[in-house]
Amino acid sequence: MKKCFTLKDNKDFSRLYRRGKSYVSPVLVTYISKNKTNNLRFGITTGKKVGKAVKRSRARRVIRAAYFELYPQIKSGYDFVFVARGKTPYVKSQVICKAMKKHLKSAGVLVNGENGT
Repeated sequence: MKKCFTLKDNKDFSRLYRRGKSYVSPVLVTYISKNKTNNLRFGITTGKKVGKAVKRSRARRVIRAAYFELYPQIKSGYDFVFVARGKTPYVKSQVICKAMKKHLKSAGVLVNGENGT
C-alpha cells in the first residue's frame, strides 16, 4: 500500500506552482510534479476569493473526498496541489472527482486498467 502525505511547507507549494504542470477547469486547478520519493503527497489551497471560512472549508472537504476516491488509481511518486476556484464550494464531490480524474488522466498519472467514476 502506498503512503499518502500532505504538503505543508510553503517551499513545496511554491516549487509546484513554479515547476509543476497545471491543468485548469471551472471548479479546480491542479498542479502536478514528480517527486524524488515513492510517496504521494498532496496539498489543497483555498483563497479568500472562494468565500468565507465555511465555504473554504467545504471546498477543502469536497476536494479531499474526490482525491481519496481516486487515490487507489494514482501512480506513486508524484506531488499534487489542488486549488479551489469560486464554484468549488457549490458543487458536489462527484463533479470535482470528474474534473480531477480528467486532469490526472491528461498528466498520465492514473494507472491503466482501473475502472472508476
